[in-house]
Amino acid sequence: MRVLKTGLAAAAVMAVLAVPAYAKTLVYCSEGSPENFTPALNTTGTSFDAARPVYNQLVEFERGTTKVVPGLAESWTVSPDGKEIVFKLRKGVKFHSGVNGFKPTRDFNADDVLFSFERQWKADNPYHKVSGGAYDYFNDMSMPDLLKSIDKVDDYTVKFTLNEANAPMLANLAMDFGTIMSKEYADFLLKKGAPEQLDQIPVGTGPFSFVTYQKDAVIRYKAFPEYFEGKAGIDDLVFAITPDPTARYAKVKKGECHVMIAPNPADIAAMKTDPAINLLSQPGLNIAYWSFNVEKPPFDKKEVRQAFNMAIDKAAIIKDVYQGAGQGAINPIPPTIWSYNKDVKDYPYDPGKAKQMLESAGVKLPLDIDLWWMPVQRPYNPNAKRIAEMMQADLAKLNINAKLVSYEWGEYRKRMQEGEHMTGQLGWTGDNGDPDNFFFLLGCPAARKGGQNLSKWCNKEFDDLITKARNISDMEERTKLYEQAQVIVKEEAPWFTIAHSIVYEPIRKEVTDYKVSPFGRHEFYGVSLK
Repeated sequence: MRVLKTGLAAAAVMAVLAVPAYAKTLVYCSEGSPENFTPALNTTGTSFDAARPVYNQLVEFERGTTKVVPGLAESWTVSPDGKEIVFKLRKGVKFHSGVNGFKPTRDFNADDVLFSFERQWKADNPYHKVSGGAYDYFNDMSMPDLLKSIDKVDDYTVKFTLNEANAPMLANLAMDFGTIMSKEYADFLLKKGAPEQLDQIPVGTGPFSFVTYQKDAVIRYKAFPEYFEGKAGIDDLVFAITPDPTARYAKVKKGECHVMIAPNPADIAAMKTDPAINLLSQPGLNIAYWSFNVEKPPFDKKEVRQAFNMAIDKAAIIKDVYQGAGQGAINPIPPTIWSYNKDVKDYPYDPGKAKQMLESAGVKLPLDIDLWWMPVQRPYNPNAKRIAEMMQADLAKLNINAKLVSYEWGEYRKRMQEGEHMTGQLGWTGDNGDPDNFFFLLGCPAARKGGQNLSKWCNKEFDDLITKARNISDMEERTKLYEQAQVIVKEEAPWFTIAHSIVYEPIRKEVTDYKVSPFGRHEFYGVSLK
């Protein structure tokens, strides 16, 4: 059955590409299937990218930048103490109709804002537990503790009241978990007895409306003519789901795709000279890391984690896997973001010292561990399996037997967030340009079972520093606190920091005004085809 569905989906993509020239269809070669279409439930770029055409947030990032600009809120005011943010909402914003028979009877208003946040926040919301109800971003960024109330002042005014000032708050609300959904649509589905369709058949206010999705094959959208910022420059948008980077490049060369994610580093040289392709690039706001689960001995000991940092030849990984498209990472934040501490030194590659430290820490050799590797390619990690194999070989020299483990992507992340692994690879691309968006990954709230702190490392001194930095607005003061936090992370070594990559995005030359996002987003409103 799966073969038949995939074949039909491939035929559907080709049919879309065969439409007359006057219908502008842009095809994006994505790398994987979304888990669903509700960003609040997800943490991966794959799922976020699939939802973005359909939705908006109150505030958004100007395309290709980290600048926060109006979205569904046309303006906002922040109280002098930073604890109240009042949003004035746009009037006349239309919702899409749903492919399941839903037809909106009203415009976007404050009720939709309250529903979208209360679903994540309030246990008595009828949608709180639908689709599993794991709101990782909302919880790991301490939103339940931060929010005192969200009030509807009138139909087009909403007031957020915070328990304490929070410097990154506006940028956080521009992130995907801040997506606004239709309360009217949610009510329609409850009456229909199909609440789970809210997450599988998306209805939003965005520039494209959802048409169809065939898992592991294709997602189709069409331009929404009543979009509040004007109709998109393309008529149809297609995500051609293509996991293999070589296959994605072949499709771009043939004109079967216009834009692709995550090229194979070995293909970069050819792309630079390909007459049909513009190869866009910029330093990535990202980090690839290898996480040590401190709840699993011997990784509960700092000296063991430090020894593992010394056991791996990072320079060899950068040379072999990244092939000039990455640099060795020292800190948990990239050097392109403010507050980076350039005085922190990396652990040297020193297998002899590593072995000595393990013996001093009472570790008996041989030692058996697991080493989880990501089953997907990401700009920050072009080949996780190859990195795992190189790590495995380095560890074998110390009489450490690393068993390589992987799962389907959604299962992989879920199991790691539950803390099943001893060690495992993951990475992060920044969501909002604020250092807090990286540091929270090592914070105590995210160390809970199911949270995004995969090391389950909770250090009070570190947590106090990042909490204090989050609550003040002075950038100079925040920088000092984050610099101290980086020293603690390096000393405590919950991660082996692997790399920050350069992000390459090959696009066909007929694509106009596509912008590379510093957050690794793939956005197609504002893009056109010659």
